[in-house]
Amino acid sequence: MKRKTPLNFKNNEELEVMRKYKKRSDENFCIEKGFYPLGSCTMKYNPRINEYCANLEKLLNIHPSQKDEEVQGALEIMYKLQESLKEITGMSGVSLQPCAGAHGELTGMMIIKKYFEKKGEERKKVIVPDSAHGTNPMSAAMCGYEIIQIKSNEKGLVNIEELKKVLDKNVAGLMLTNPNTLGLFEEEILEISKIMHENGSLLYYDGANFNAIMGHTNPKKMGFDVVHLNLHKTFSTPHGGGGPGAGPVCVIEELKDYLPNPIVEFDGEKYYRNYKIKNSIGKVSTFFGNFSVLIRAYTYILSYGNQLRNVSSKAVLNANYIMENLRNEFDIANSGKCMHEFVICGEKQKEKGVSTLQMAKRLMDFDIHPPTIYFPLIIHESMMIEPTESENKETLDNFINVMKEIAKEVDENPVNFENYPSKTPIKKADETLAARNLNLRN
Repeated sequence: MKRKTPLNFKNNEELEVMRKYKKRSDENFCIEKGFYPLGSCTMKYNPRINEYCANLEKLLNIHPSQKDEEVQGALEIMYKLQESLKEITGMSGVSLQPCAGAHGELTGMMIIKKYFEKKGEERKKVIVPDSAHGTNPMSAAMCGYEIIQIKSNEKGLVNIEELKKVLDKNVAGLMLTNPNTLGLFEEEILEISKIMHENGSLLYYDGANFNAIMGHTNPKKMGFDVVHLNLHKTFSTPHGGGGPGAGPVCVIEELKDYLPNPIVEFDGEKYYRNYKIKNSIGKVSTFFGNFSVLIRAYTYILSYGNQLRNVSSKAVLNANYIMENLRNEFDIANSGKCMHEFVICGEKQKEKGVSTLQMAKRLMDFDIHPPTIYFPLIIHESMMIEPTESENKETLDNFINVMKEIAKEVDENPVNFENYPSKTPIKKADETLAARNLNLRN
């Protein structure tokens, strides 16, 4: 109102504006638009009922600084989510504070560190397999631990003999993902647990791949002591673009007193935030992290109830279906069955002049999001595929046919891959230049 000169804006009519923004939105890729076989990330569909509940007015408009008696509904949701996660993981205590998986890892390692400090033991090492997520060694290192990496065996699993070689009284714990990043279940997990506990060390469970075992087994049965879960993965919630996320930490009875303050508890009459945890590591997040993600996850759990195991069953079935149908065209990292994801080795195609990156970019021309590539690092030219349980057989068959078509193109016209993707709003990009010269305005 204080301007002396008019704004230099075009006077668009409402319909023009709507069409402009609709066109722009159509250029974005999302799970409602196409398949997301993003290995390790578990990009499953987020049911609309989750959004409905997360946007209920009485939940949307509360503030975390309100008194406990004013937010009993919110505290009840968090308490019941905690109890659900205890049952699902087999653990005895839960903190909902961590805002993401890596944040959960850091919290878990802080708990392990304080546990040994209270015991008067100054353990300085943490063991991490060579197939681990990169956040595992980083989370341990941030707690001051020295990282000891062990190589996988010929099956892609933890090498027991290598583990024994590096295990001594200076080792605080072992960080494991089970199934691991090759989509393989650690067959000797009970032996691994026994070896670690006999050494007085703890076993940490990275819950990134929990979608494969939910309802069939749990970390407690496998001998784990500390668990983090990615609610935005296993229990839906869209987590693209850096968020939102939630990475609750679950622990055995012996470690409950080390959880972050506060924990939501119930005295039989009211729900309240307990700030008097005996040996708490302190707060790790402002208030309770991403509360809306907690609502979505609890809604998801309630929707499935005791049928959660069917989620994992279908996720495993879908992955094996794709894997077996691509064995003739691609080299698969493992010879047997996989769990919820599997890894393709693209060295055969690379020898013909087409890299895994180029094949992944080609998928974009078929309205399929590229899978995770070049991870895990122990497989050369790797392509990691996870269909999740969300997708039906028609989608899987289409993906299989597209992958076979790409394999055929590699044989017949490898030079064409220099020009892909060719049908997307933005064509082939110079990723190195983009990373080093960010342009956030155009």
